Amino acid sequence: MADPVNVNEILSGASTAHVFEPFRDGIEICRLLEGEPAVAMLRYSPGATVPRHTHTGLETVLVLEGAQRDDHGVYGPGTLILNQAGSDHAVASDDGCIVLIQ
Repeated sequence: MADPVNVNEILSGASTAHVFEPFRDGIEICRLLEGEPAVAMLRYSPGATVPRHTHTGLETVLVLEGAQRDDHGVYGPGTLILNQAGSDHAVASDDGCIVLIQ
């Protein structure tokens, strides 16, 4: 079993074990668990986008702060998004957001 992670410490910058680093234009990543499945937090800057992509397995996304949108809607804090294998979408955040993704 992996060690517990304190998300509040990561978001406040108090964690030295888990930090955000560049991932793609306008998006930073904090890797929480490597391997399969990988678990991370993504921090979107306002206006950041992820191009259309197809999922090879289940993608689970929990919106922690702000809002994320895709082809199917806009998702605010507390929303759990389950993207099934074979599904595709493009993702954006108009005002910025933080999500937990697996």
